[in-house]
Amino acid sequence: MLNFNYTSTIEAPASIVWAFHECPDILQLITPPWQPVDVIRREGGLGVGAETEFTIHLGPIPVRWLARHTECSVNRLFIDEQVDGPLDHWVHRHEFEDDNGKTRLTDSIAYALPGGDLAEAAIGWFVNDRLRDMFRYRHEVTQRECRRMVKDSQGA
Repeated sequence: MLNFNYTSTIEAPASIVWAFHECPDILQLITPPWQPVDVIRREGGLGVGAETEFTIHLGPIPVRWLARHTECSVNRLFIDEQVDGPLDHWVHRHEFEDDNGKTRLTDSIAYALPGGDLAEAAIGWFVNDRLRDMFRYRHEVTQRECRRMVKDSQGA
């Protein structure tokens, strides 16, 4: 089992960062251009039982992924788990922690690659590097969009 964590401070309160994550097109907004994703369906928002079905592209190969939300605490956290997809295991915890009017956003992922320990030893470092690139992009977009949402809420 491998673990990945990425944390940044978003210059907006947790309620705004949470609202951004509730946007119907969130996955398209935060997905880096080098990792295309096609959303097939998204149902249930961020609540327990919500599902998102999408296709990611591993090189030229489209791969179906179905994720289901298994835990939710509004403005604090939600967890999604891969129900069907390319990995042997994937649990993604999204945490929103108040930080004096800002939000400490942490994405934590526990995952297992097909091929077990051998695959993880051989390419786990590569997968973690790609996740770091992806989540850096996601947090940059979240920062930009949440700043805009704060300005809009202030009438600026």
